[in-house]
Amino acid sequence: MPTRQKFDQDLEDLRLNILDLGKMVDERIGLAVKSLIDQDLDLANTIITGDSVVNDLQAIIEENCIRLIATQQPFARDLRKVVAGLKISIYLERMGDLSVDLAKLTHRIGQESLIKPLIDIPRMSDTVKEMLELGLKAYVQEDCDAAASMAIMDDDVDKIYSRVFDELKVIMMTKPHQVQQANYLLFACRFLERLGDYCTNVSEEIIYLCSGKRVNLND
Repeated sequence: MPTRQKFDQDLEDLRLNILDLGKMVDERIGLAVKSLIDQDLDLANTIITGDSVVNDLQAIIEENCIRLIATQQPFARDLRKVVAGLKISIYLERMGDLSVDLAKLTHRIGQESLIKPLIDIPRMSDTVKEMLELGLKAYVQEDCDAAASMAIMDDDVDKIYSRVFDELKVIMMTKPHQVQQANYLLFACRFLERLGDYCTNVSEEIIYLCSGKRVNLND
């Protein structure tokens, strides 16, 4: 196979691996939140014990990116594809870690009666998953505009987090016996807020891939 053709195939394999990783993380976020809402300890265990699959795929992507840079010495747009792909895989792996953190909160709360209906947590999760799905599509299509729109969606996640933070703070001040669970739920919202930030980081890499420009959308 000619060198350029082989390199193009390697770039396509990189793209497909990142899509697989993104879909895997997207599913795990949804299941982790479901375990929390349903207080499903078995489902939480599945998320926790399955984290190695995410880590293994990210390691493969990272190894392939390093190999491409070392052996092909790409430049300009080709180099951006490899660098952006590597960084996106790192952000996705960290999002996988946060899904594990969410599942661990399911265990900490256990079967204890919930102190409030979990309405805002699934709303945050739905928005994060929508951001991630949009990001994966923008990555495939190299769509700067779609990637930039993810930052606006992240503002919605931040607003929900701020509102829930205030609500849980009141509970902790007025109902001391509910402090522990309120703290766990606050952690859950914080993890989801961080997931939104990582989605924005992914969008920044897509913009870099498309335009060669570095932007900070988390501002």
